[in-house]
Amino acid sequence: MTTEAPSGPRRSDATKAAILEAARERFAADGYERATIRAIARDAGIDPSMVMRYYGNKEGLFAAASEFDLRLPELGALPRKHIGAVLVSHFLDRWEQDEVLTALLRASVTNAAAAERAQQIFKGQLGPVAVGVCPDPAEAPRRAALVASQILGMALARYVLHFPPAVEMTREEVVSWLAPTVQRYLTDERP
Repeated sequence: MTTEAPSGPRRSDATKAAILEAARERFAADGYERATIRAIARDAGIDPSMVMRYYGNKEGLFAAASEFDLRLPELGALPRKHIGAVLVSHFLDRWEQDEVLTALLRASVTNAAAAERAQQIFKGQLGPVAVGVCPDPAEAPRRAALVASQILGMALARYVLHFPPAVEMTREEVVSWLAPTVQRYLTDERP
């Protein structure tokens, strides 16, 4: 007797995908604190118990929904003087194209699990970039943290708190203000 492999994705895979899509949208729209398992389940068209079955709790769901690839550009091949501008431009693109990153930042301010997830993302993805371009790889974690302070600070002011001066700045102005600082953090010799 032979059994045939299913022709499409397993039903549980489709359910998980629907849950994650609904969670990303709900967390982006409502933020971590206001989003509920019931609302996410309703958006996914399933029973809330299924969310709990696959993700355990809201924190587990948020961690899964905020799997995020920053898609950082390869900076090693660039002329060193352009690294800051390329990195700042890249982050502006990421903030403007994906509301999940904004939701993660918003949640990180008030929720320990979200803050830990943001730390993991930036450490795991920005850290190696810093190692590749800074003069002393031993300083890379500190330099990456300084870069994150600039990038996340602007993102908080511009995309979460909507400070009028930060929102009103053109993209070119943001790059021209932040790029030299990010550049210095990554490539200059330590003062």
